[in-house]
Amino acid sequence: MNTAFSTLLAEKGTLLADGATGTNLFNMGLMAGDAPEMWNTDEPQKIIALYKGAVDAGSDLFLTNSFGANASRLKLHGAAKRAHELSRVSAELAREVADTAGRKVIVAGSVGPTGEIMEPVGTLSHAVAVEMFHETADGLKAGGADIGWLETISAQEEYTAAAEGFALAGLPWCGTMSFDTAGRTMMGLTSEAMVDMVEGLPNKPLAYGANCGTGASDLLRTILGFAAKGGTRPIIAKGNAGIPKYVDGHIHYDGTPELMGHYAVMARNCGASIIGGCCGTMPDHLRAMREALDTTPKGSAPELDEIVAALGAFSSATDGTGDSAPPKRAARKGGRKRS
Repeated sequence: MNTAFSTLLAEKGTLLADGATGTNLFNMGLMAGDAPEMWNTDEPQKIIALYKGAVDAGSDLFLTNSFGANASRLKLHGAAKRAHELSRVSAELAREVADTAGRKVIVAGSVGPTGEIMEPVGTLSHAVAVEMFHETADGLKAGGADIGWLETISAQEEYTAAAEGFALAGLPWCGTMSFDTAGRTMMGLTSEAMVDMVEGLPNKPLAYGANCGTGASDLLRTILGFAAKGGTRPIIAKGNAGIPKYVDGHIHYDGTPELMGHYAVMARNCGASIIGGCCGTMPDHLRAMREALDTTPKGSAPELDEIVAALGAFSSATDGTGDSAPPKRAARKGGRKRS
């Protein structure tokens, strides 16, 4: 599929994505428990500032403020019927920033999990999930998003439902999962299994990968797992800026811009071609990542001990594959990401 995203990736070889949504919005005054998506209409200038922060730092691609813009999440704020509207407005604001950037920048419409557990473990049916994803995707398309961007998914069933929702909306998409449970997603999927799932979808993503999870080291080990599987699609790496720590009543990520610069280069060497940050990643981190990618030649894939030496220890002894992998866990309801 010839899209603006695919064309820019072919031209540049590596794309720098954006950083965190929540961390930046909290710094602008968003209160814990509030729905960031409400700011699309209530505080549009702050959302524009969020987008411009990534673009001005050198991002080739940035995500819209629509991670929780689905009926299931918004009903917690009495706004279930505003999913399409808030998705659309998030993309309209993003389109304005991208179109005045002075260079080609891709608007990626963020789509997060529903927050519900799908059948047979939970009660959310495939049909209802597809309907919710379709509504969000249609809003993003109406607002001018170049692509959809599914993120922080744990269950294969939800990833599959989202793929169908994007197909109904006619919006090309990319999709990442969060490998935060000893190398697996919360619902037990491994990096190898994700590649198999992606290649088997009727409506395949333009690119796939991992976001959020634990530290940058763990995420790169997952990227190596994708690359070893030998899939045919571009790989996305969107790792957190270090490890979260509770400091003076606030969550603080300890990853420095220098560390994230190392991470970006190592992510490319591991096999990723779309590289960004997740929770805790600020414009200063993105500037360091841009500089590192632009000034460092691509190298060979790092050994695991090289990743540890540069970025810190892994949080688990295994990458989730093999006989030592943990058993599949029962899931809790999906939490809010993009911090």
